[in-house]
Amino acid sequence: MKNTEEQGYAPRTDLACERMKADTALPGAEYTEEEREGFCISRLRITDAEAAASIGKPEGNYLTLSHPPFWQMTEAELTSLTEVLADCLSEICGGAAPEASSVLVAGLGNRYITADAIGPETVRQVFATRHLKREDPGLFDRFATTELALLAPGVMAQTGIETEAVIEAVKEKISPALIIAVDALAARSFSRLGATVQLSDTGIRPGSGIGNARSALDRESLGIPVIGIGIPTVVDSATLVLDVLEKGGLTEIPDGVREVLESGDSFFVTPREGDVVTERASTLLADALNRTFSRGFFVAE
Repeated sequence: MKNTEEQGYAPRTDLACERMKADTALPGAEYTEEEREGFCISRLRITDAEAAASIGKPEGNYLTLSHPPFWQMTEAELTSLTEVLADCLSEICGGAAPEASSVLVAGLGNRYITADAIGPETVRQVFATRHLKREDPGLFDRFATTELALLAPGVMAQTGIETEAVIEAVKEKISPALIIAVDALAARSFSRLGATVQLSDTGIRPGSGIGNARSALDRESLGIPVIGIGIPTVVDSATLVLDVLEKGGLTEIPDGVREVLESGDSFFVTPREGDVVTERASTLLADALNRTFSRGFFVAE
């Protein structure tokens, strides 16, 4: 039997915090944790190519907010979480584009699949303000601090067009200073589902967590800063088996199990409360975006 490192099997996850080795003293990677309002905030800064290759994530900043599963949280806890997330969003957006006066928020994913609908459902609840700047400047000044434009580009199976191409076309037309891409993610641990928010200034690669990676949405491809925001909703079944075995103390994987893991014959698992996860996650993200880019906290109808 061989351990997973020797076998070369890489568990699927979009979360940078799950890709860190147990020993966080990795040259080129700075990792810290803090607690705020009872929630854990971890920050990972990858500063060189060697660390990026070891972790499996691009160089940049990753901020992870951990909280109880959505279906276990009270309304008061969700309100506190919204406030903390808005602070985190302001922090990472301010670091990437400190003077951005216009922002395009893109809700990625398929709105007809519950586990993939967080992006479209989020932008449905965000208050668009770009048009107000031109049609009613007084109303804009009363409510908004930033021009917000919203887009739900769908997925290529629906449109026949790469998501990156749709966003690129809109970007060329409206010239935002910053793009925020919202998407559902894949996690390694089942306990992360509906219980984690990841923000990064490295952009996002739609579909990467489920082995269907599309063109990257990042500064290199789009020419402006791209913030990726995601909440995990699924776990690959082979990855879930590996996670359970390791939590059970099995550090070496039997050859028969290894063959199954490497066969690619797997599926994706989502919690039975998946509809609650999508509903509460999209409302959380929309409320945090509205709070961050408005003069007063409000939610669009």
